Amino acid sequence: MLWDILLDTALDAVKLLPFLFLAYLAIEWIEDRAEEKTVAIIRSHASWGPVIGAGLGVIPQCGFSAAVSNLYAGGLITRGTLLAVFLSTSDEMLPILISGGAPTAFILKILTFKCAAGMLVGLLTDALSRSRARNRTLHELCEREDCHCEDGIFRSALKHTLKIFAFLFAVTFVMNLAVELLGAERLGSFILNRPVAGELLAGLIGLIPNCAASVVLTSLYLQGGISAGAMVSGLLVGSGVGLLVLLRMDRDRKDDLITLGILYGSGVLLGMAAGFLKLF
Repeated sequence: MLWDILLDTALDAVKLLPFLFLAYLAIEWIEDRAEEKTVAIIRSHASWGPVIGAGLGVIPQCGFSAAVSNLYAGGLITRGTLLAVFLSTSDEMLPILISGGAPTAFILKILTFKCAAGMLVGLLTDALSRSRARNRTLHELCEREDCHCEDGIFRSALKHTLKIFAFLFAVTFVMNLAVELLGAERLGSFILNRPVAGELLAGLIGLIPNCAASVVLTSLYLQGGISAGAMVSGLLVGSGVGLLVLLRMDRDRKDDLITLGILYGSGVLLGMAAGFLKLF
């Protein structure tokens, strides 16, 4: 069992490498070549961030939420854009639905709902808080991570990538082991036939920074183990390893808690609404 978990963990982590490297490469290039001008351009178009983020997040791509977390930690994007990506990202949901024989119309409806939820929450978050990308320089992030930028942007980006890769590998292994020991059925029993409480508990499962959360929630729904509202709540809150990367790279714990609270609260409320209105 340990060998299988180790192999699964390695495969999950390796999938993230291209996204992490490209994100760090972009950050390093901006910091090294044109930080002030590039950051000014990005921030001048910040109002469109949640719309673009939600649209890209809904496309099945492992690691996008992790890359966006790095951009937020570097002060390049707003909290609304980050939340839009977190809420819209589908992680392992789509392949599970397809392999489970879910109707195409049903799949499109869920993807559309997640995308719309991301846009709505992201735009509201930025509008209500007048959120801007935080007044933080990429140089501060680079110094904190001790990346030795004088070695060149490629080598520095690679060092960043390997450091976060090792961290993700260790945490993901523990998460996979815990899910294996607990079992999907036991997780499902906590939220079976429990209105309101079901959405709340499913949202907590969605917070698990691992693709196993979306696999468990989607599989349980297809098996009739949980309600549509509970599944939607968990899948909205679930952001893959993006949340894990955010906690690792962003040391402002108060800011992290605010982001986490909005993510969980909005995901659960929208899941309840979807269940109450019988949208799925």
